[in-house]
Amino acid sequence: MSNARTLRAGALAPLPVGDRALLVELPGGDEAEAFHAELLRRRAAGTLPPVREIVPAARTVLLDGLDDPRGFARELAGWEIPVRHARVADSIEIPVRYDGPDLADVAAVWQVTPDEAVRIHSAVEFRVAFCGFAPGFGYLTGLPHQYSVPRRATPRTCVPSGALALAGAYTGVYPRPSPGGWQLIGTTDTVLWDPAREPAALLSPGTRVRFVPEDR
Repeated sequence: MSNARTLRAGALAPLPVGDRALLVELPGGDEAEAFHAELLRRRAAGTLPPVREIVPAARTVLLDGLDDPRGFARELAGWEIPVRHARVADSIEIPVRYDGPDLADVAAVWQVTPDEAVRIHSAVEFRVAFCGFAPGFGYLTGLPHQYSVPRRATPRTCVPSGALALAGAYTGVYPRPSPGGWQLIGTTDTVLWDPAREPAALLSPGTRVRFVPEDR
């Protein structure tokens, strides 16, 4: 028998957004991932009303392009959703040089050596919970709670493309140069966002990711 928690309709808070969209608020990240996975399952099965776009975030899911948002909100009242991490087919490996300027600081927070911090991080199978901030940027979950790290007290004015970074419970890779306050622990040459590629984003919600250490 499955020991997965069940997300009941009372935990869903659908809010109208304009005339054709709903923003569904969830209690937390696990519930948002479960609700997003259930939406995709029902759409693939042909049991979801037509919707143009489904956009997951940390604790919300936006459904845009619904013909009858109010009717769909009422339909949600009958849903019960198992809360578990869905296994998906997409899985990628990203080669990384663990040479980031904040690696030693992260190791100190974790109370381990930098080499042990690399071993801990590279042993995790991550999952893209949602995307945002910049095209191609995925928020990856998977690190145990005790390895959460704070953002930098002073953000950098420019973080280079390909920087592997940590903030709170999330891991991410900067797809292009931009300001940022995440802790930088490594670098990859993998292209996260390429408009000439189909799809342009290497990472999408549900994708499993492993970081493979290269020689520093």
